Amino acid sequence: MTDTAELVTALRVPPGPLTLSTIPTDATPGFGGDKAAGKIALLGLGEELADLQERLFAEGTSGGTRSLLLVLQGMDTSGKGGTLRSTVGLMDPQGVRITSFKAPTEEELEHDFLWRITKALPEPGYVGVFDRSHYEDVLIARVRELAPVEEIERRYQAINDFEADLVGKGTRIVKCMLHISADEQKERLLARLGDPTKHWKYNPGDVDERERWRAYQDAYEVAIERTNTEVAPWHVIPADRKWYRNLAIGELLLVALQAMDLQWPAADFDVATEKKRLADEKPVG
Repeated sequence: MTDTAELVTALRVPPGPLTLSTIPTDATPGFGGDKAAGKIALLGLGEELADLQERLFAEGTSGGTRSLLLVLQGMDTSGKGGTLRSTVGLMDPQGVRITSFKAPTEEELEHDFLWRITKALPEPGYVGVFDRSHYEDVLIARVRELAPVEEIERRYQAINDFEADLVGKGTRIVKCMLHISADEQKERLLARLGDPTKHWKYNPGDVDERERWRAYQDAYEVAIERTNTEVAPWHVIPADRKWYRNLAIGELLLVALQAMDLQWPAADFDVATEKKRLADEKPVG
């Protein structure tokens, strides 16, 4: 029911200008089923995702240098946490490293904006996930004017150079912008207020940020246009439908891992000899 090729093509941002308002936030490109079918389809990805991730991990323990980095960006309530639970959660947590970037600390502010990002990169064999990322430094920093204009401009090319270097060293990057509508965000914020078990997730500042909605959309458009490279392209994920968001990112992760052509590492010992040793072993105990 999932047309993976259509899904990947539809979600990948083409070169050139980007207008987010022309991309539906509730669409389901590449998938013809409903919510129930979408949830089943996501679970159906689990076995192959887990297998490929284990191959990547095994490769890393055997001297391999490759890794996978998933970058999640989106407005508040767009579903970064939900994606971590429902999609990334299909993989073995032992091989996954999740980093949630908050406002930089005083120490981090003393360094270039990519300093703290570099420290959190996935090691060989791992799947790394950035819940927010270095893109905050050209998004919120642009909207709130937290850095001079010329510094923001410098950062776009710095990001491109940084990501190209990562890819050259063996890290495959999947960048996803979770595209939610203002109306859907409002509904999700109201739902948090209506559920005492979710009050801890509510931040009154989110309402203030809604007043900057257009500014954030503009900042995303510029950032995606300027950093949508061949080696690290962007994907815009319709995120009003949570189940589709989870499925779409699962498909993108699967395609990325498949493209790595991961093989089980060859034994660095003589298998026949080890079999004989075990067969000839005297009873223990």
